[in-house]
Amino acid sequence: MADVFSKSERSKIMQRVKSSGNKSPEEKLIQYFDEKHITGWRRHYNVKGHLDFVFLDKHIAIFVDGCFWHGHDCRNTRPAKNAEYWNRKRQKNIEHDAAVTQLFQERGWCVIRIWECELKRKTELSLTKN
Repeated sequence: MADVFSKSERSKIMQRVKSSGNKSPEEKLIQYFDEKHITGWRRHYNVKGHLDFVFLDKHIAIFVDGCFWHGHDCRNTRPAKNAEYWNRKRQKNIEHDAAVTQLFQERGWCVIRIWECELKRKTELSLTKN
């Protein structure tokens, strides 16, 4: 079915859609921290890269990445419609993630990226350095 809006109109509409953030997976990580009695973290610390969690004293940066938006190949996260558009968008996110990870590592930080699906599976998280 063809879109009823022109490409520029659709773009303007989509720009007005505000993200609600990555709240659910982040809340699951907070629950994990509570269950494991992990303390010392801060949420949404104001640094480049939209850092989700930080342990300032240990220089640990944690990102919680949504599987669809950040290109994880778990379950059925490939776009069914308009695949070319979404694949380009996801590829840009992957490249941005790599650049942000590199930036933090060059500054001496340990970077941990956790996939949304890892939090949903409720398995023991692999909190290892990237």
